[in-house]
Amino acid sequence: MNILAINFGGIGDEIFFLPTLISLKKEFSQAKITLALEPRSKSVKDLTSVIDDLFLIDIKGKNKYMELLKLVFLAWRGNFDMVISSGGNKLISILLYMTGIKKRYGYDTGSLSRKLLTKAVQLNKNQYACNMYHDLIAPITEHKTYLPEIDVEPQEKISNSVLIHPGVSKMSVQKGMIKTVSGQVWAETIDLLVKQGKHVILAGGPDDKDVIDTIRNNTTGFEDFYGKTKSLKDLAELIGKAEIFICSDSAPLHAAVAMKTKTYVIFGPTDDKKLIPQSDLVTPIKANDKCPIKPCLWEHRQTTCENLDCLKITAQDIVSSLYPDA
Repeated sequence: MNILAINFGGIGDEIFFLPTLISLKKEFSQAKITLALEPRSKSVKDLTSVIDDLFLIDIKGKNKYMELLKLVFLAWRGNFDMVISSGGNKLISILLYMTGIKKRYGYDTGSLSRKLLTKAVQLNKNQYACNMYHDLIAPITEHKTYLPEIDVEPQEKISNSVLIHPGVSKMSVQKGMIKTVSGQVWAETIDLLVKQGKHVILAGGPDDKDVIDTIRNNTTGFEDFYGKTKSLKDLAELIGKAEIFICSDSAPLHAAVAMKTKTYVIFGPTDDKKLIPQSDLVTPIKANDKCPIKPCLWEHRQTTCENLDCLKITAQDIVSSLYPDA
Protein backbone atom coordinates (compact mmCIF):
# COMPACT_ATOMS: atom_id res chain seq x y z
CA MET A 1 0.00 0.00 0.00
CA ASN A 2 1.38 3.38 -1.08
CA ILE A 3 -0.50 6.20 0.65
CA LEU A 4 -0.47 9.95 0.00
CA ALA A 5 -1.78 12.15 2.82
CA ILE A 6 -2.35 15.88 2.32
CA ASN A 7 -2.57 18.27 5.25
CA PHE A 8 -1.74 21.95 4.87
CA GLY A 9 -1.22 24.17 7.92
CA GLY A 10 1.24 24.97 10.68
CA ILE A 11 3.26 22.52 12.73
CA GLY A 12 0.42 22.26 15.25
CA ASP A 13 -1.91 21.06 12.48
CA GLU A 14 0.62 18.41 11.49
CA ILE A 15 0.86 17.14 15.08
CA PHE A 16 -2.95 16.99 15.18
CA PHE A 17 -2.79 14.87 12.01
CA LEU A 18 -0.35 12.33 13.46
CA PRO A 19 -3.03 10.08 15.07
CA THR A 20 -4.61 9.68 11.63
CA LEU A 21 -1.30 8.58 10.11
CA ILE A 22 -0.54 6.30 13.06
CA SER A 23 -3.88 4.50 12.67
CA LEU A 24 -3.25 4.09 8.94
CA LYS A 25 0.11 2.52 9.74
CA LYS A 26 -1.58 0.15 12.18
CA GLU A 27 -4.05 -0.91 9.48
CA PHE A 28 -1.41 -1.19 6.73
CA SER A 29 1.76 -2.11 8.58
CA GLN A 30 3.89 -2.31 5.43
CA ALA A 31 2.52 0.88 3.90
CA LYS A 32 4.69 3.73 2.69
CA ILE A 33 3.15 7.03 3.80
CA THR A 34 4.03 10.28 2.05
CA LEU A 35 2.78 13.53 3.59
CA ALA A 36 2.19 16.63 1.46
CA LEU A 37 2.48 19.72 3.66
CA GLU A 38 3.74 23.28 3.77
CA PRO A 39 7.53 23.78 4.01
CA ARG A 40 7.17 25.63 7.34
CA SER A 41 5.89 22.41 8.95
CA LYS A 42 8.42 19.89 7.64
CA SER A 43 10.00 19.39 11.09
CA VAL A 44 7.05 17.13 12.01
CA LYS A 45 8.97 14.31 10.29
CA ASP A 46 11.61 14.55 13.04
CA LEU A 47 8.96 13.56 15.59
CA THR A 48 7.67 10.33 14.05
CA SER A 49 8.66 7.25 12.09
CA VAL A 50 5.24 6.79 10.44
CA ILE A 51 6.02 9.39 7.76
CA ASP A 52 8.32 7.92 5.11
CA ASP A 53 8.55 10.87 2.72
CA LEU A 54 7.46 14.49 2.35
CA PHE A 55 6.13 16.58 -0.52
CA LEU A 56 6.76 20.26 0.28
CA ILE A 57 3.97 22.34 -1.27
CA ASP A 58 4.17 26.09 -0.64
CA ILE A 59 0.49 27.03 -0.93
CA LYS A 60 1.09 30.26 1.01
CA GLY A 61 3.58 31.54 -1.56
CA LYS A 62 3.00 33.64 -4.67
CA ASN A 63 2.67 30.61 -6.97
CA LYS A 64 -0.08 28.72 -5.13
CA TYR A 65 -1.65 27.16 -8.22
CA MET A 66 1.70 26.14 -9.68
CA GLU A 67 2.48 24.45 -6.37
CA LEU A 68 -0.81 22.54 -6.49
CA LEU A 69 -0.05 21.44 -10.06
CA LYS A 70 3.34 20.29 -8.78
CA LEU A 71 1.50 18.19 -6.20
CA VAL A 72 -0.65 16.61 -8.95
CA PHE A 73 2.49 15.80 -10.96
CA LEU A 74 4.21 14.25 -7.92
CA ALA A 75 1.07 12.20 -7.23
CA TRP A 76 1.03 10.91 -10.84
CA ARG A 77 4.68 9.91 -10.59
CA GLY A 78 4.30 8.34 -7.14
CA ASN A 79 2.07 5.38 -8.08
CA PHE A 80 -0.13 5.85 -5.00
CA ASP A 81 -2.94 3.46 -4.12
CA MET A 82 -4.79 5.85 -1.82
CA VAL A 83 -4.96 9.59 -1.09
CA ILE A 84 -6.42 11.28 1.98
CA SER A 85 -6.83 15.04 2.31
CA SER A 86 -7.92 17.10 5.31
CA GLY A 87 -8.86 20.19 3.32
CA GLY A 88 -12.36 21.61 3.69
CA ASN A 89 -12.27 23.60 0.45
CA LYS A 90 -14.81 22.56 -2.20
CA LEU A 91 -12.03 22.32 -4.80
CA ILE A 92 -10.15 19.62 -2.85
CA SER A 93 -12.20 16.81 -4.41
CA ILE A 94 -11.22 18.08 -7.89
CA LEU A 95 -7.55 18.16 -6.85
CA LEU A 96 -7.75 14.58 -5.58
CA TYR A 97 -9.52 13.45 -8.76
CA MET A 98 -6.78 15.05 -10.86
CA THR A 99 -4.13 12.95 -9.10
CA GLY A 100 -5.55 9.85 -10.77
CA ILE A 101 -5.24 7.91 -7.50
CA LYS A 102 -7.88 5.19 -7.39
CA LYS A 103 -8.98 5.48 -3.73
CA ARG A 104 -9.72 9.05 -2.64
CA TYR A 105 -10.90 10.19 0.80
CA GLY A 106 -11.79 13.69 1.92
CA TYR A 107 -14.51 15.75 3.55
CA ASP A 108 -18.03 16.05 2.17
CA THR A 109 -18.17 19.57 0.73
CA GLY A 110 -21.17 19.03 -1.52
CA SER A 111 -22.45 16.93 -4.39
CA LEU A 112 -19.21 17.21 -6.39
CA SER A 113 -17.16 15.71 -3.57
CA ARG A 114 -19.60 12.82 -3.29
CA LYS A 115 -19.18 12.11 -7.02
CA LEU A 116 -15.40 12.46 -7.21
CA LEU A 117 -14.30 10.84 -3.95
CA THR A 118 -14.37 7.18 -2.99
CA LYS A 119 -15.83 8.35 0.29
CA ALA A 120 -16.82 11.88 1.26
CA VAL A 121 -16.70 12.05 5.08
CA GLN A 122 -18.84 14.42 7.11
CA LEU A 123 -16.77 17.30 8.49
CA ASN A 124 -17.41 17.88 12.20
CA LYS A 125 -15.42 20.88 13.40
CA ASN A 126 -17.03 20.89 16.83
CA GLN A 127 -14.62 18.41 18.39
CA TYR A 128 -10.97 17.98 19.31
CA ALA A 129 -8.98 18.54 16.11
CA CYS A 130 -7.26 15.13 16.28
CA ASN A 131 -10.70 13.49 16.21
CA MET A 132 -11.83 15.73 13.35
CA TYR A 133 -8.91 14.59 11.19
CA HIS A 134 -9.25 10.97 12.29
CA ASP A 135 -12.83 10.88 10.97
CA LEU A 136 -11.31 10.86 7.47
CA ILE A 137 -10.14 7.27 7.87
CA ALA A 138 -13.20 5.89 9.68
CA PRO A 139 -14.28 4.17 6.41
CA ILE A 140 -10.81 2.58 6.10
CA THR A 141 -9.88 1.26 9.53
CA GLU A 142 -11.33 0.46 12.93
CA HIS A 143 -8.09 1.48 14.61
CA LYS A 144 -8.43 4.69 16.65
CA THR A 145 -5.52 6.75 17.92
CA TYR A 146 -6.86 9.43 20.22
CA LEU A 147 -3.83 11.60 20.96
CA PRO A 148 -0.62 12.59 19.17
CA GLU A 149 2.24 10.16 19.68
CA ILE A 150 5.84 11.13 18.96
CA ASP A 151 9.13 9.26 18.93
CA VAL A 152 10.63 10.88 22.02
CA GLU A 153 11.56 8.75 25.02
CA PRO A 154 10.09 9.59 28.46
CA GLN A 155 12.42 11.96 30.29
CA GLU A 156 13.60 12.12 33.89
CA LYS A 157 11.78 15.01 35.57
CA ILE A 158 13.63 18.06 36.92
CA SER A 159 12.49 18.42 40.51
CA ASN A 160 10.17 21.36 41.30
CA SER A 161 10.42 22.62 37.71
CA VAL A 162 8.11 24.89 35.73
CA LEU A 163 8.92 25.29 32.04
CA ILE A 164 7.54 28.37 30.28
CA HIS A 165 7.26 28.75 26.50
CA PRO A 166 5.57 32.14 26.05
CA GLY A 167 5.44 32.71 22.31
CA VAL A 168 3.27 32.01 19.31
CA SER A 169 4.27 31.82 15.66
CA LYS A 170 5.41 35.03 14.03
CA MET A 171 2.97 34.33 11.18
CA SER A 172 0.08 34.52 13.67
CA VAL A 173 1.27 37.89 14.96
CA GLN A 174 1.83 39.25 11.44
CA LYS A 175 -1.71 38.26 10.49
CA GLY A 176 -3.16 40.05 13.51
CA MET A 177 -3.93 36.91 15.51
CA ILE A 178 -3.01 37.86 19.08
CA LYS A 179 -3.32 34.69 21.16
CA THR A 180 -1.32 35.23 24.32
CA VAL A 181 -0.55 37.65 27.15
CA SER A 182 2.19 40.28 27.00
CA GLY A 183 5.84 39.73 27.80
CA GLN A 184 5.37 41.85 30.90
CA VAL A 185 2.74 39.45 32.25
CA TRP A 186 5.03 36.51 31.55
CA ALA A 187 7.84 38.29 33.44
CA GLU A 188 5.54 38.91 36.43
CA THR A 189 4.49 35.25 36.33
CA ILE A 190 8.12 34.18 36.55
CA ASP A 191 8.65 36.57 39.51
CA LEU A 192 5.78 34.97 41.42
CA LEU A 193 6.94 31.43 40.68
CA VAL A 194 10.53 32.19 41.69
CA LYS A 195 9.27 33.69 44.96
CA GLN A 196 7.47 30.41 45.60
CA GLY A 197 10.78 28.60 45.20
CA LYS A 198 10.06 27.05 41.81
CA HIS A 199 12.79 26.12 39.37
CA VAL A 200 11.62 28.19 36.40
CA ILE A 201 12.99 27.39 32.94
CA LEU A 202 12.36 29.71 29.97
CA ALA A 203 12.39 28.36 26.42
CA GLY A 204 11.52 29.64 22.96
CA GLY A 205 12.38 29.62 19.31
CA PRO A 206 13.40 32.30 16.79
CA ASP A 207 9.81 33.58 16.49
CA ASP A 208 9.77 34.35 20.22
CA LYS A 209 12.71 36.77 20.39
CA ASP A 210 10.64 39.88 21.18
CA VAL A 211 8.75 38.35 24.09
CA ILE A 212 11.92 36.67 25.40
CA ASP A 213 13.75 40.03 25.35
CA THR A 214 10.89 41.66 27.29
CA ILE A 215 11.05 38.90 29.91
CA ARG A 216 14.84 39.13 30.20
CA ASN A 217 14.64 42.90 30.68
CA ASN A 218 12.02 42.68 33.42
CA THR A 219 12.93 39.74 35.64
CA THR A 220 15.68 37.37 36.74
CA GLY A 221 16.04 34.16 38.70
CA PHE A 222 15.07 31.74 35.92
CA GLU A 223 17.13 29.26 33.91
CA ASP A 224 17.43 30.71 30.42
CA PHE A 225 17.06 27.96 27.84
CA TYR A 226 16.15 30.27 24.96
CA GLY A 227 17.92 29.21 21.76
CA LYS A 228 19.25 25.99 23.28
CA THR A 229 16.55 23.79 21.74
CA LYS A 230 17.55 23.51 18.10
CA SER A 231 14.54 21.53 16.91
CA LEU A 232 10.99 20.65 17.85
CA LYS A 233 12.28 17.28 19.04
CA ASP A 234 14.75 19.03 21.38
CA LEU A 235 11.89 21.11 22.77
CA ALA A 236 9.74 18.01 23.25
CA GLU A 237 12.53 16.41 25.29
CA LEU A 238 12.77 19.53 27.46
CA ILE A 239 8.98 19.56 27.92
CA GLY A 240 9.25 15.93 29.00
CA LYS A 241 11.72 16.91 31.73
CA ALA A 242 9.45 19.58 33.24
CA GLU A 243 7.03 18.80 36.06
CA ILE A 244 4.75 21.59 34.82
CA PHE A 245 4.61 23.29 31.43
CA ILE A 246 2.99 26.69 30.75
CA CYS A 247 2.50 27.88 27.18
CA SER A 248 0.34 29.76 24.73
CA ASP A 249 -2.00 28.28 22.12
CA SER A 250 0.81 27.17 19.83
CA ALA A 251 2.65 24.09 18.55
CA PRO A 252 4.56 23.34 21.81
CA LEU A 253 1.18 22.68 23.45
CA HIS A 254 0.60 19.70 21.16
CA ALA A 255 4.11 18.37 21.77
CA ALA A 256 3.34 18.55 25.50
CA VAL A 257 0.16 16.51 25.00
CA ALA A 258 2.25 13.85 23.28
CA MET A 259 4.82 13.93 26.12
CA LYS A 260 2.06 13.65 28.76
CA THR A 261 3.48 16.55 30.77
CA LYS A 262 1.09 18.45 33.05
CA THR A 263 0.32 21.51 30.94
CA TYR A 264 -1.43 24.85 31.45
CA VAL A 265 -2.35 26.86 28.35
CA ILE A 266 -3.27 30.52 27.90
CA PHE A 267 -6.45 30.72 25.83
CA GLY A 268 -8.02 33.94 24.59
CA PRO A 269 -9.84 34.18 21.24
CA THR A 270 -9.47 30.51 20.21
CA ASP A 271 -11.56 27.50 21.25
CA ASP A 272 -9.87 25.32 23.86
CA LYS A 273 -12.42 22.52 23.32
CA LYS A 274 -11.13 22.04 19.78
CA LEU A 275 -7.44 22.47 20.56
CA ILE A 276 -6.86 20.41 23.71
CA PRO A 277 -8.09 16.94 24.64
CA GLN A 278 -10.40 16.25 27.54
CA SER A 279 -7.66 15.27 29.95
CA ASP A 280 -6.56 16.05 33.49
CA LEU A 281 -3.09 16.65 32.05
CA VAL A 282 -4.10 19.79 30.13
CA THR A 283 -5.79 22.82 31.72
CA PRO A 284 -6.86 25.99 29.87
CA ILE A 285 -6.30 29.35 31.57
CA LYS A 286 -8.98 31.80 30.44
CA ALA A 287 -10.16 35.29 31.36
CA ASN A 288 -13.61 35.73 32.86
CA ASP A 289 -14.47 38.36 30.27
CA LYS A 290 -18.00 37.22 29.33
CA CYS A 291 -17.47 38.15 25.68
CA PRO A 292 -20.68 37.14 23.84
CA ILE A 293 -18.87 35.81 20.75
CA LYS A 294 -15.92 34.12 22.48
CA PRO A 295 -14.22 32.12 21.06
CA CYS A 296 -14.17 34.39 18.04
CA LEU A 297 -10.97 33.64 16.14
CA TRP A 298 -11.77 31.67 12.97
CA GLU A 299 -15.38 31.25 14.11
CA HIS A 300 -16.45 34.89 13.69
CA ARG A 301 -13.33 36.72 12.52
CA GLN A 302 -9.93 36.08 10.94
CA THR A 303 -8.05 38.51 13.18
CA THR A 304 -8.46 39.36 16.84
CA CYS A 305 -10.31 42.45 18.02
CA GLU A 306 -8.61 45.55 19.45
CA ASN A 307 -10.03 45.19 22.98
CA LEU A 308 -8.63 41.72 23.67
CA ASP A 309 -10.64 41.42 26.89
CA CYS A 310 -10.27 37.66 26.50
CA LEU A 311 -6.54 38.02 27.19
CA LYS A 312 -6.80 40.19 30.31
CA ILE A 313 -5.18 37.47 32.36
CA THR A 314 -2.83 38.50 35.16
CA ALA A 315 0.28 36.79 36.45
CA GLN A 316 -1.62 35.99 39.64
CA ASP A 317 -4.38 34.36 37.58
CA ILE A 318 -1.80 32.12 35.93
CA VAL A 319 -0.01 31.12 39.14
CA SER A 320 -3.30 30.56 40.97
CA SER A 321 -4.34 28.15 38.22
CA LEU A 322 -1.19 26.11 38.86
CA TYR A 323 -1.26 26.30 42.65
CA PRO A 324 -4.79 27.18 43.84
CA ASP A 325 -3.96 26.46 47.48
CA ALA A 326 -0.74 28.49 47.61
